[in-house]
Amino acid sequence: MIIETTEVQAINSFSIVESLKEVYGTIWMLVPILILILGITIGVLVIVWLEREISAGIQQRIGPEYAGPLGILQALADGTKLLFKENLLPARGDKGLFSVGPSIAVISILLSYSVIPFSSRLILVDLSNGVFLWIAISSIAPIGLLMSGYGSNNKYSFLGGLRAAAQSISYEIPLTLCVLSISLLSNSLSTVDIVEAQSKYGLWGWNLWRQPIGFLVFIISSLAECERLPFDLPEAEEELVAGYQTEYSGIKFGLFYVASYLNLLVSSLFVTVLYLGGWNFSIPYIFVTDLFGINARDGVFETTIGIFITLAKTFLFLFISITTRWTLPRLRMDQLLNLGWKFLLPISLGNLLLTTSSQLLSL
Repeated sequence: MIIETTEVQAINSFSIVESLKEVYGTIWMLVPILILILGITIGVLVIVWLEREISAGIQQRIGPEYAGPLGILQALADGTKLLFKENLLPARGDKGLFSVGPSIAVISILLSYSVIPFSSRLILVDLSNGVFLWIAISSIAPIGLLMSGYGSNNKYSFLGGLRAAAQSISYEIPLTLCVLSISLLSNSLSTVDIVEAQSKYGLWGWNLWRQPIGFLVFIISSLAECERLPFDLPEAEEELVAGYQTEYSGIKFGLFYVASYLNLLVSSLFVTVLYLGGWNFSIPYIFVTDLFGINARDGVFETTIGIFITLAKTFLFLFISITTRWTLPRLRMDQLLNLGWKFLLPISLGNLLLTTSSQLLSL
């Protein structure tokens, strides 16, 4: 059977078109991920600048002001400097664990952003168990810290890694119980469903008013998970030099620095999603589209407003976290563990039992 030249050309052109469609589809799948990573990077730079400015204001001193207008490029300059610094490896340490540890700490936190809804139409993946996926993924980060401390072959680093693991285990349980209480109230583990369940009554529909005890426990536990003052025992300079970061330099040290702010940002976003209504406008019976005279079907405007509201609530909590760091003194290790196991754990468990009882009585 002889195939004509025109048929061969048609087959080749069809295969080329199909290949281009596959390439286009792959690129289009990667676009949301790249946009999310870019937004997270900009958010971290903003948080670093805010922390320096707020701390300078609290301590009545001048903050960053030379690198760019108002010092907004100072964090970028510090990151560029760390990028070109020499990476030093401990002579007798485990080089594999030493190198992989920072990557595990960053990647485990970055994966948590995939289930965060920034608006009703902007979420990377809406899973039916999104909140517990966040908890499961975030529990991997202390493993990277422990690997880094052990791979450094330094007793101070190893002690800092052990403290990080002990602290994470102590405060993950109350955090999980608070998330479970919110899931019972919303009848779902999906982050989108939890936000939608708070949208009926505007400001008064927030879980903050229905779960005030859980809200306080969640804030304290999230600060401890982020290793922020007064819970920064894994890297307390007075006792442990710099904890698990002692032997690190260059970009590896920069990864730890970025991971701490990534964790703070993701915790603030989950506070917004779980307790502060997420992307919803907080004033009931007033629609943003009607307020600005724009068609409600305009998805771009709706998404933009949702992102703005989510970030506004998130940065409000970030302001509280930064202010807390420069206000409260550091706890001792025994005080930190007692607070987690003897105080927050019973309170969060009691809150879960009360929530379960109220849900059963309402059936």
